[in-house]
Amino acid sequence: MPRVSEKYLAGRRAEIVTAAARLFATNGFHATSMADIISAADLSAGAVYRYFRSKEELIAAVAETALTTADDIFTNLLANGATPSPAQAVTMLTEGINARVALDPASNADLTRIGVQVWAEALRNPELATRANTVYLRLRGHFAEIARRWQGAGNLPADADPDQVGAAMLSLVQGFMLQRLLINGTGIDGYLAGVNALLATPSASRPSSSATAHLTDSPTSSTEAV
Repeated sequence: MPRVSEKYLAGRRAEIVTAAARLFATNGFHATSMADIISAADLSAGAVYRYFRSKEELIAAVAETALTTADDIFTNLLANGATPSPAQAVTMLTEGINARVALDPASNADLTRIGVQVWAEALRNPELATRANTVYLRLRGHFAEIARRWQGAGNLPADADPDQVGAAMLSLVQGFMLQRLLINGTGIDGYLAGVNALLATPSASRPSSSATAHLTDSPTSSTEAV
């Protein structure tokens, strides 16, 4: 029997992932069974289980497809020792997700819908929670490197924690994904205009930590002040 080529195996695996992505995005995780995926992929059960032992593994594979987009964007952003600003990084990743993940060319499905489902499902599924943790730590690490370089160029306070700055940057991208799906009228241009305005705000206009502490510790309530 002739040996099956790696290209053939990769193609079959991609067909299964594409079929699963389309079903997950349309029907959700719980309403999609392995039997549904097998039927949509037009393969035998044995062929599908050869690549994926469970629905959780398929969910992780679909998420990895979206993560590849992010990896490509960060590779370009950080090439040749570049020092992109946090605003540039958030803008580039948000635009990339909107163009290549919100309408995945392979499955013709909105993979951001799957991302939001993963967030919810991870709260009750330990296996998926572990996989999601790995994925989002990887993304947050990319943003932390952006912050680290920006700090090295003297554009962030020396005592800022790049890992926490990276966490805040990631939340801006996740926020767009969520608002786009849940709030009518959320458009990428307006959202990114807001992000850039926020990140461009001079630090002098922000309340200092001592001022914030004074407001928090003040015994006078707003009612008493009136």
